[in-house]
Amino acid sequence: MESWKLKLKGTWNEVKGKVKQKYADLTEDDLLYEEGKDDELLGRIQKKIGKTKEEVKEWIESL
Repeated sequence: MESWKLKLKGTWNEVKGKVKQKYADLTEDDLLYEEGKDDELLGRIQKKIGKTKEEVKEWIESL
């Protein structure tokens, strides 16, 4: 499993807080994490912040 997905599963509430600090325009709906819908979450974040999926994955891994 990819490390960014492990990060989502293990510490999503902590990661979500950091994401909200950096990108205040992301809503709770944008950051709703559901098991098995990792790519949907990634797509919502990507769309709102204007970065590629790879950039978003790398950023989540670095948190």
